[in-house]
Amino acid sequence: MAQSIYITSAEGHSGKSTIALGVLDALSHATPRVGVFRAIARSTEETDYVLEMLLDHDGVDLSYEECIGVTYDDVRADPEAALSTIVERYKAVEAQCDAVVIVGSDYTDVASPAELGYNARIAANLGAPVLLVVGGRAAQDQPEQLGTTIPRAASQVGQITDLALAELAHGRAQLLAVVANRADPEHLEETVAAIHRAVRDAQPATADTESSVPVWAIPEDRYLVAPSIRGIMRSVEGELLQGDPALLTREALAVVVAGMSMNNVLPRLIEGAAVVIAADRTDVLLATLLANASGTFPSISGIVLNGPFDLPSDVKRLIDGLDSTVPIITTTHGTYETALRVMRTRGRLAADSQRRYDTALALFETHVDTDELMRALGVARATVVTPLMFEYQLVERARSARKRIVLPEGDDDRVLRAAATVLTRGIADLTILGEPAEVHARAVELGIDLTGAEVLSPFDEMHVHRFAETYAQLRAHKGVTYERAADTVTDVSYFGTMMVHLGLADGMVSGAVHTTAHTIRPAFEVIKTKPGTSVVSSVFLMALADRVLVYGDCAVIPDPTSEQLADIAVSSAATASQFGIEPRVAMLSYSTGESGSGADVDKVRAATALVRERAPQLLVEGPIQYDAAADAAVARTKLPESAVAGRATVFIFPDLNTGNNTYKAVQRSAGAVAIGPVLQGLNKPINDLSRGALVEDIVNTIAITAIQAQGAA
Repeated sequence: MAQSIYITSAEGHSGKSTIALGVLDALSHATPRVGVFRAIARSTEETDYVLEMLLDHDGVDLSYEECIGVTYDDVRADPEAALSTIVERYKAVEAQCDAVVIVGSDYTDVASPAELGYNARIAANLGAPVLLVVGGRAAQDQPEQLGTTIPRAASQVGQITDLALAELAHGRAQLLAVVANRADPEHLEETVAAIHRAVRDAQPATADTESSVPVWAIPEDRYLVAPSIRGIMRSVEGELLQGDPALLTREALAVVVAGMSMNNVLPRLIEGAAVVIAADRTDVLLATLLANASGTFPSISGIVLNGPFDLPSDVKRLIDGLDSTVPIITTTHGTYETALRVMRTRGRLAADSQRRYDTALALFETHVDTDELMRALGVARATVVTPLMFEYQLVERARSARKRIVLPEGDDDRVLRAAATVLTRGIADLTILGEPAEVHARAVELGIDLTGAEVLSPFDEMHVHRFAETYAQLRAHKGVTYERAADTVTDVSYFGTMMVHLGLADGMVSGAVHTTAHTIRPAFEVIKTKPGTSVVSSVFLMALADRVLVYGDCAVIPDPTSEQLADIAVSSAATASQFGIEPRVAMLSYSTGESGSGADVDKVRAATALVRERAPQLLVEGPIQYDAAADAAVARTKLPESAVAGRATVFIFPDLNTGNNTYKAVQRSAGAVAIGPVLQGLNKPINDLSRGALVEDIVNTIAITAIQAQGAA
């Protein structure tokens, strides 16, 4: 039977989806197979966006259809039959999972205590303890600010909790924990205390209810409450006329109804606003677009053109020439109706909004003790390590002693998005290279927050002068003059490397738009190799379904000598240890033990002897074939006395051709997550990205580099 948790609230718009995402993420780091289940779907007319978001999480492998219980229509028609269906469909999901996050109803149909009572009955029949979400704020629309709310006093939150606990008790549901979401950030402790009192009063028979039922409070975040431009487009029944579709995820923090002349509209523009403009006021439209592009006015999130008017062709041609990325939405509604619909649009937590997603996880991780939650739920840490678990371990290790990483490619959107995630989740401190105005402007367009990063121009005179002096000294034996050095260090790879060399950053991650040679050449010249290491090599951390292996070298040295191969093995074992992998080194060849001969086998045999000489504490076997290294049954036949055969964790390939093809074959055929290449052997960590790197790849590489920097400190 899976360990399950039922997440419900006492009212609508409590931000329950934020809590569900946080719980799901925490469970996916503790156990391999995590599922989600939506007891009552929000609507029959469109898909449930909360369920879609949860299913999009990397730890879930279920279809939308099998994760839905019933609809509101089913409940109204026959509550008992609906309850039976929910149990039946839930059991099918439970059978496939180690843990299930069950999300209760959303009060989109009948907003009354009876709905909470029905949720309590569902939880009791599913045998799932309840995590109760209590809203810390009440919605209140304001003339300009979207998604604004008024805080509830701690005593009010306590009263709501008291009423909700009575309904849960009446439905025989077991209370696991309480979270006050969107609570007043200035009174979190008072809110927690008020809920503790409500829990204690509701269960007077228990000896120590206050300590046995965990209570947490999560503060409100403006960006989670504010609607997205896509949400506004949906509300006004509009269409995207122009602009970057990717920017529809940006939050609208305010609304400006531009029902006045251009001169009066301009001073009223607000940062992050959705601007409502009558479609026949083309002068105001053009002025707003120009103001947004000028850099001297606030950056708006989007424009809503209302009214049954088509833009004149010349105006459309003029707008095309501005090359603006701001989303422009058209709707046939009048100004009043449009403004009203915009004001009533609520924020949605969706997987396609990176800022919301990252913010929600960061808030949950910061304010909820996930270890305590897992203990309360009775979830033990699994012995297997899934790719998602390993990635989480990387993030946790990086957070434990934050380092500063420099990202030279500040002109790449993937790098900026990854930087926003790293900053929001507290993985590392960052320096981004690029012109500050351009980087910040693009971040605003993308709807991401880079305020925590240092943005530095590679042409900054003070730094260029210092770097040039140092580089000229380091390369004087090559005839490098100050003038030549001053020109060289403005290259972003050299600039970033000099920052690492001089201690202004602890590590560097680059390569999203530059070649490997361009990224690591400066490191060879400036950072150089560690004492006792003759070569820079690489490994891939191969996260399989249940364990993590280390493959080296798959990216740098084409045909290593025996001495280089030994260096690669020793460095790879050290890298494995750094990432919590016990090193058992297999020196791979087409022959096992003494069964073969030839130059290639002899090279591996000599390298193995060198490894034993240089690092006698290491468990190493070679030459050995891959099957004998990885498969215990084969190992018992070929090398029954070996401490490595059948249990290898570090695989050293005889050449780049073999290593590169093998890691890609395992990645594609076994569904492994290949993290890397991770460079090793340098005095300070510099890591290269694939030019096809995804945002999550960049985040992982930053975390890896930060961990390497911790070891180098």
